[in-house]
Amino acid sequence: MDEMNRLQMLTQFLELNPGDAFARYGLAMEYSKTGQTEEALSQFSRLLELHPDYTNGYFMAAQTLERAGRTAEAKAMLEKGIDAANRTGNRHALSEMSGMLEEIS
Repeated sequence: MDEMNRLQMLTQFLELNPGDAFARYGLAMEYSKTGQTEEALSQFSRLLELHPDYTNGYFMAAQTLERAGRTAEAKAMLEKGIDAANRTGNRHALSEMSGMLEEIS
């Protein structure tokens, strides 16, 4: 399945299920993968607004921001993600985001 079909499929699914975290994360990732940074960040933002404990959303949003040269925003996203990882006890996400934060600081 090519990127456009995945984007269309995920968009249609979210129209019917706007609160589905996994589908919204998938759509954000597809946009990020195809270089549509603003669309990706918009979807990550919506994901995290609806699901503030979706720790991988913070991590992947930070990676998208860093690739776009928006380091300060990436750091802020990682700090929010670290808070979420601490809140949820997600040690793996905490480790990944802390490592990235150290790397880009």
